[in-house]
Amino acid sequence: MTMWAFIQQTVDGIESGAIYATLALALVFIHRSTGLVNFAQGELAMVSTYATLSLSQAGLSIYAAAMIAMVLSFLAGMVLERVLFRPLSPQEPLPLVVVMLGLFVGLNALAGLIWSYQTQRLPGLFPADLIRIERVTLSVSAIGTLATLLTVCILLYLLFSHTRLGLMLRAAASNVHSAQLLGIPVGLMFGIGWGVAAALGCLAGVLVTPRLFLDPNVMQGILIFAIAAATAGGLDSAPGAVIAGLAIGVIENWAGAYWVGSDLRVVVPLVLILVVLTLRPAGLFGRARAVRV
Repeated sequence: MTMWAFIQQTVDGIESGAIYATLALALVFIHRSTGLVNFAQGELAMVSTYATLSLSQAGLSIYAAAMIAMVLSFLAGMVLERVLFRPLSPQEPLPLVVVMLGLFVGLNALAGLIWSYQTQRLPGLFPADLIRIERVTLSVSAIGTLATLLTVCILLYLLFSHTRLGLMLRAAASNVHSAQLLGIPVGLMFGIGWGVAAALGCLAGVLVTPRLFLDPNVMQGILIFAIAAATAGGLDSAPGAVIAGLAIGVIENWAGAYWVGSDLRVVVPLVLILVVLTLRPAGLFGRARAVRV
């Protein structure tokens, strides 16, 4: 292929990687604020996207519908944490994983029951216009997605590094008992963590589904790459998740175009993740935790 084709493949990969990175940010946020990896994050995002679609079909603009859906997702995330996860002990991960898998299956079935399994189309937040530079085509949607991703990443960094709330979230996730002794409302912090992660998932769904057809299974493949991005970048590093997500999108496209073909291109990023975690278990930008024996 020519150099221009290579550049086009890279640009397309960055667009896909931005979607992976947005959902990976939700995973990083909930891990930094609760210490958990939510395997049902993609299904939460899918249900939130359906809520956005319903609000849009009711006559609201896509921007108003997305904002209301994000608020509803925040509240739903807090309720789920309070009802399903708070009664369980964080020191016993197996029951938490089982509940997450049950939530995954339940939300998928619920979406099919309410909205059916027929594919639907969600309006995009950004225009579908194209920008052509030499022989490379850029979409306005891709630029808008990258700008949104950068904004969210900066806001998360400021939240965790420069606010009292961010410090309390990190303290609650790091050591529940010490945080309680310091007067931190641990339950509220966990609820806020789940709420913000659910809202970020809604944003990821609204960004990705205009490129695809919306159905109850739309986020499952994306969740795999988002988990890979969050793990490779470091589950406690928002910039790491963004960089890893963009890299996975680009490598996936390169693999499909040059190496293994479109059918096997999903395997290449997963092999890369295996290599990264073998060499650096905390992720590229994660920090290894010291454990006192």
